[in-house]
Amino acid sequence: MIRVALVEDQVMVRAGFRMVIDAQDDLEVVAEAGDGVNGVAEVRRTRPDVVVMDIRMPVLDGIEACRQLTARPASPRILMLTTYDLDEYALSAVRAGASGFLLKDAPPEDMLAAIRTVHAGDAVLAPSTTRRLLDHLAPPFDPAATRAVEALTDREREVLFAVARGRTNAEIAAQLTVSAGTVKTHVSNLLTKLGARDRLQAAITAYESGLIRPGHR
Repeated sequence: MIRVALVEDQVMVRAGFRMVIDAQDDLEVVAEAGDGVNGVAEVRRTRPDVVVMDIRMPVLDGIEACRQLTARPASPRILMLTTYDLDEYALSAVRAGASGFLLKDAPPEDMLAAIRTVHAGDAVLAPSTTRRLLDHLAPPFDPAATRAVEALTDREREVLFAVARGRTNAEIAAQLTVSAGTVKTHVSNLLTKLGARDRLQAAITAYESGLIRPGHR
């Protein structure tokens, strides 16, 4: 069973999410909060696997709440909620440790898939929302990121480029004419070398290094 915490200041939105999540056999909501301060407290008290949290909230916003939660060992995976697909706070949320984004008006099946995806240890990167976000709010150039990417093998850089464009392992395997298992190994290796916790963090490094540029397809 995947344990989920909801941190969202709009009561009706939170209630709707809870109804959808609790209807699933493999998911359950174990905590709710209406602001970042109570959200951090409830998450630490109940220790959920995944936190679905709004970026903009009273008292303490989702970015700082995310930063506080991910600063501790064995932190939960965090999905950030946003009203707009190009939210100016979203990149800060990724830097704070978020594993992906959900639009508040996304179809229920997208939310459920995102929760299961991050619980499995991956990031919600494939949706066009995240790609547009990184294109629109491109991280600043970072020489350290460039050095880290240059330390990868040629094949690992190819895989990183594809990951940063939101490609799945199966899509990358077809593109490079290798097995999905081989791609999975390359992804695991490059995450370790880059010190990235998931594909989304690796994508940011790709932008910071100049490997990917805004609008690059």
